[in-house]
Amino acid sequence: MAWLILLWMPIYGAGALLIREVVLRRGRGWPSILLLAIAYEIVEDGIGLQALSSPRLYDAASWGARILGINAPYWEANALYHAVFTVSVPIALTDLLFPAHRARPYLGRTGTAVAAVMAVLGVAVLRLTVPPSQDPGYQAPLPVVLGCLVLVLALVALALRVLPPTHTAPAKPAAPPRLVVLYGASATATLVFFGLSFPVFGQQQPAFTHGLAVLVPMGVTAVTAIACYRFLSRAAARPAWTQRHTLAVVGGALVAHSVGGLVIMARTAVDRVGLVAIIGLTVLGLVVLDRRLRTADITGGGGPAPLGIHALRSRPE
Repeated sequence: MAWLILLWMPIYGAGALLIREVVLRRGRGWPSILLLAIAYEIVEDGIGLQALSSPRLYDAASWGARILGINAPYWEANALYHAVFTVSVPIALTDLLFPAHRARPYLGRTGTAVAAVMAVLGVAVLRLTVPPSQDPGYQAPLPVVLGCLVLVLALVALALRVLPPTHTAPAKPAAPPRLVVLYGASATATLVFFGLSFPVFGQQQPAFTHGLAVLVPMGVTAVTAIACYRFLSRAAARPAWTQRHTLAVVGGALVAHSVGGLVIMARTAVDRVGLVAIIGLTVLGLVVLDRRLRTADITGGGGPAPLGIHALRSRPE
């Protein structure tokens, strides 16, 4: 079903692009990107797909801990998933590929407005295609829709108005972790996240739990995510952190993402062959990009960026 990339490109592509542009124009950094990524997930799953409240779609209600009509485990898993793989990884990887443009907007005001319109249209495309075919007859209750909108507005205000502009924080002179350690730790964290947050190997609930016991892996996942963020924020602020370190974090997560899909989700030979090809191309791309970054020897520390990228700052066009 790879053709679905054409259908979902407006919300995935324009959504991530819009988040980057507005954060950069407001002089904010990665904390704001992550908050807006969570807002993005609420719009996609709460209003577009309606999977946050649906009792049937994706079997999300069977994950356990359905609270106030919301599929809580599904929400946490997808909020973290989209924050990392839909928004943060594409932004970080694009900045690594095009370092000369990392501290400036890609778009003018008109282009940013067009990206916003495309993202909204992407939500509409999801709403008009997926629920009618996979969850016919379901309409999210009005309180749920209004609650999603209020929460999204609150996250946007927090990300763009309450959080302070980014700044360069004092960094310890200690050396950052070795590249091989970052690759392995990032890959391991990704696989652990999948194992804790998604039903695997035919199970109905995450982490082989039953009923409200799912709250335990949910809590572990939340604590682990916060710990990973704090670790990366501090490590990336060290003067010796380079873009190769950032690539190691991104690369480990990307490879593990596809390996997890191969082990957990692949159902057919086409799925397996496709994912093996994606893993191979990903590794090849990482090797090529790492060589380029090693040659350029561009450092990327300075700031609270969890992935080791300079804090995004506004720059006149």
